[in-house]
Amino acid sequence: MLEVLVAMAILAIALTAAMRGISVATSQTEDIRRRMIAEWVALDRIAEYRALSRWAEPSHANGEVEQANIQFRYEEEIKGTPNPLFRRIDVEVFAVGDSSRLARVTGFISRRATQ
Repeated sequence: MLEVLVAMAILAIALTAAMRGISVATSQTEDIRRRMIAEWVALDRIAEYRALSRWAEPSHANGEVEQANIQFRYEEEIKGTPNPLFRRIDVEVFAVGDSSRLARVTGFISRRATQ
């Protein structure tokens, strides 16, 4: 009888550890998913400038966007470069209501020499 109780105690401890491991893995998977989607948001911001052939003066902008049913807040900074035909765009993405950055992407846009 004592052996059965010891075996059940060992089994309970092992199952508890396994459940904890599954919980941590699930949490990490969700964090990776949110960071991946945040990176897509940043890439979309840069792609919008490129797709619309928009030339931008150095500035700061921010806004909110929903992607995959998650609300994100982005901050973008457009800077000049040593070459006047290029602009650098830095985009940082955060979850709405959270100050920790989920993604940061840097891209460049160009102005045609004839413009």
